[in-house]
Amino acid sequence: MKRELQLPPKKERHRLFGSVEPGLKTKPVEKDKMPDLQNSKKDFLFHINAVGISNVKYPVVIQSSLSPEQQTTVAAFKMTSSISYEAKGTNMSRFTEQLEKYRLNGGFTMSINELYDFTKELAERLKQKDAEIDVTFPWFYERKGPSSELAGLNHATAGMKIRYEEGKGFTASAKLTCAVTTLCPCSKEISEYSAHNQRGFITMEVEFAEGYNEERDWKEALLAAAETNASAMIHPVLKRPDEKMVTETAYENPRFVEDMVRLVAADLYELDFVSAFRVECRNEESIHLHDAIAELSYRK
Repeated sequence: MKRELQLPPKKERHRLFGSVEPGLKTKPVEKDKMPDLQNSKKDFLFHINAVGISNVKYPVVIQSSLSPEQQTTVAAFKMTSSISYEAKGTNMSRFTEQLEKYRLNGGFTMSINELYDFTKELAERLKQKDAEIDVTFPWFYERKGPSSELAGLNHATAGMKIRYEEGKGFTASAKLTCAVTTLCPCSKEISEYSAHNQRGFITMEVEFAEGYNEERDWKEALLAAAETNASAMIHPVLKRPDEKMVTETAYENPRFVEDMVRLVAADLYELDFVSAFRVECRNEESIHLHDAIAELSYRK
């Protein structure tokens, strides 16, 4: 038999589940009368290299040399600064205040110059001599089938890290992870026909040379370094003639993970706006449960 409910008023329902009446409030409500523990000054033993906030999601604007040329996406921010042994802590709200300022000023664009301005202003807002921002975001780019030319969108994971130090200026680096197809050279060599292939993930981290001003889009350059050295590219739309071309291209260009990191490194070495780099290739093996990996680092 269905039970008929006789609901008490909402306030009584809250009390039923543990709510209590507000207690006597004796502490000040005006900001200038509240104690500020984070701004306490004394000997707190150690200098802290980085303190701040991470995994902050915010809408941003991305400019791209590939279509779509302007994109709005969601980025994840990590923002920090150092504090001396004489300071108890940092003011966490100032990090998000800085983000909101840029959002309200026509949108936060992920360009090096704008991130330079943001990072320097963040240090000033925090009353510190340094600040660092590390931001990661999905970047979309149009890819057409090699025969049909039917288009769709692929995406890569992009990121930028900017550090500002008073008296020293800025350092800047970037990171891109994208997917490719790799075909096993060993499988091709020993088999009477066919060869196994897999989806590979190429991660490239680069330090920008001094004076780089984004005349060439670093995202497109890093993507090209990965994709043009793979067995084949990843495509969102493939008709049968496209699939035939992609399959045959992969068979004609077998690659180990060791081959991939060396070939990508050669392309990064030739980029004049890159001063140092790290390359990693991770293949999700199609005939093993494990992944195959290789990585290398190089400073010019």
